[in-house]
Amino acid sequence: MEELDRVRHAVRLVDVSRVYSVGKAQVVGLRRVNLTVDMGEFVVISGPSGSGKTTLLNIVGGIDFASEGRVLVLDVPIGDYDETFRATFRLTNTGFIFQSYNLISTLTAVENVMFPMQLSGKSSGALREEAMALLKTVGLSDRSSHLPWQLSSGEQQRVAVARAMANDPSIVLADEPTANLDHDSAKIVRELLAELNRRGKTVFVVTHDNDIIGLPGIRHYEMLNGELKVLV
Repeated sequence: MEELDRVRHAVRLVDVSRVYSVGKAQVVGLRRVNLTVDMGEFVVISGPSGSGKTTLLNIVGGIDFASEGRVLVLDVPIGDYDETFRATFRLTNTGFIFQSYNLISTLTAVENVMFPMQLSGKSSGALREEAMALLKTVGLSDRSSHLPWQLSSGEQQRVAVARAMANDPSIVLADEPTANLDHDSAKIVRELLAELNRRGKTVFVVTHDNDIIGLPGIRHYEMLNGELKVLV
């Protein structure tokens, strides 16, 4: 906790560009993006499909890397390190929520939440206890033994929210977390994201959902053709 108290910013991007090679062509994903996110902020990025939103989120999460510029997460220049370091850093410091849930089909709900905890060194009993507590926070303790196919889309996404919190990360990254959900399930996920932010988590969401964009206290940006524009 003391180390996090000394962190200046949750995320800082300085002139970040991302260019992909597709055959002989060069495709620009991001164009000199500058962004600073303080600890505990709730940032929402909207924009049309293909504008670079997910690319930006993946770079912040260390899944992708910048072609140019500087990427600092919790003041760590993650682009300066290899994939092994970035993978460990992701596991420890960031929680991901995906549009397609990305649950492991052969694991139960509680086992999916336990999965990111495997490197913690704790006993399986302790891991299960922590995972059950997280499922309780998303209202699914009674569905802990169900496989993903036995859960509704909304329930799967709530399991994904619980899994994102498995290692108590400082930053939660969500890519279109309500896109595949019905109205009631989407409302629950929005409320969970807002609650995580109230608990002090930095929340970084890419979305088309106007109800997320309309949440109080957010900072809203729009991406167009790989460029970032602040709206709120």
